Amino acid sequence: MSKWKDVKKVVLAYSGGLDTSIILKWLQTELNAEVVTFTADLGQGDDDLEPARRKAEMLGAKKMYIEDVREEFVSDFVFPMFRANAQYEGLYLLGTSIARPLISKRLVEIAHETGADAIAHGATGKGNDQVRFELSAYALNPDIKVIAPWRDWSFKSRTDLIDFAEKHQIPIAKDKRNEAPFSVDANLLHSSSEGKVLEDPWGEPPEYVHQRTVSPMDAPDEVTEITISFRRGDAVAIDGKELSPASLLAALNDLGRDNGIGRLDLVENRFVGMKSRGVYETPGGTILLAAHRAIESITLDRGAAHLKDELMPRYAELIYNGFWFSPEREMLQALIDRSQEDVEGDVRLKLYKGNVIVTGRRSPKSLYSDALVTFEDDRGAYDQKDAEGFIRLNALRLRTLAARKRNG
Repeated sequence: MSKWKDVKKVVLAYSGGLDTSIILKWLQTELNAEVVTFTADLGQGDDDLEPARRKAEMLGAKKMYIEDVREEFVSDFVFPMFRANAQYEGLYLLGTSIARPLISKRLVEIAHETGADAIAHGATGKGNDQVRFELSAYALNPDIKVIAPWRDWSFKSRTDLIDFAEKHQIPIAKDKRNEAPFSVDANLLHSSSEGKVLEDPWGEPPEYVHQRTVSPMDAPDEVTEITISFRRGDAVAIDGKELSPASLLAALNDLGRDNGIGRLDLVENRFVGMKSRGVYETPGGTILLAAHRAIESITLDRGAAHLKDELMPRYAELIYNGFWFSPEREMLQALIDRSQEDVEGDVRLKLYKGNVIVTGRRSPKSLYSDALVTFEDDRGAYDQKDAEGFIRLNALRLRTLAARKRNG
């Protein structure tokens, strides 16, 4: 591969699965490159990541990095995103999107530490992840080389990959000898399933597709009640018990899983131009979003709250499209974080059969005033006669337009 002829060492984002194991060997055989692997523990559910280390070592990786980045993932990526209430196309909580900049960040850092010439990833040429990985990498190191084997190699089918694996004695799990019924990505925030059995948007997802939640129909017939506490826009405690960011999200995931919360069946618009159908499960994130909006409802001024809601689709789109490290995302983040300085207090919720029901909210910095909203004697807190002038002033342009229409 002439365009990579100067590459001597590559840092590969390595999961330990079949595709990235094939990529590891392909980098060695086709590019004659030394390979360093990076495996991120993002809370994807792998109890033991040592098999990935052993497999990478067996395949000839010169150095293996396996890192628990769960706390960094939640505190520096997930929580800032949730301060914005970010949802792509009004529904998707961006679970896959928000993990990619962190992985890219570590790939670039490890490349610097090890003197590598390039980084590599296993994203395909049809999806969003290739864009997210590479935009993040270039934002952090404009001179980094990025190798995307799915865009470069000559393999045309799953059979070609299996043949290559067998030729180079790469272990193949039995269920990998046939194509998987769907593709799965997971981290502490969510799981996503795409492809194959899910490609027909009319077909109902089989129950076995769901990785993180019980069916709402099978959830307990009793309510689970919890209270989430916030400080500066971030959740800090559940039922009065303070937890680290990753521990808190994991606890919310357990509560959401048991109550059938957080399922989403979505046809979305990929950045690369096509529509795709995905099944997402974000149990803890769904609870967190409802609670965060509830505490904002009593602590944010109307103007600030409405401006945040206007900016949120743009902010969410930036994350979805891979622009986490862009100046515009950072500018929006500064505005959002400023809005969260007084977002603190408690939110009480009921969890029941797929539903998150807010039942109370309180804050020492609440803007809610009993004296203003009461239907009882307000003792001068609000003079209702003032409303007449307010209405007449706001109606002035509407009355002017109406008069012109009446006059023909």
